[in-house]
Amino acid sequence: MKLISIFKGWNLSEAQLVCSRLESADFHPFLINEYTSMAFGGIFPVFVKVPEIEATEAKEFLVAPVE
Repeated sequence: MKLISIFKGWNLSEAQLVCSRLESADFHPFLINEYTSMAFGGIFPVFVKVPEIEATEAKEFLVAPVE
């Protein structure tokens, strides 16, 4: 399964919120570099990735206004 990055950030909390939003909408997100970011104090970016088949819809979901 190929994963596509849909979010890159330096703040682990923000990446976790993005991941939670996606999960609540039935996407299948993965946090990448979560532990590296925690161990080295945020000097490495955190990525949220989803399966390639969900990438376009997940990106659109994240930019849509929250109701």
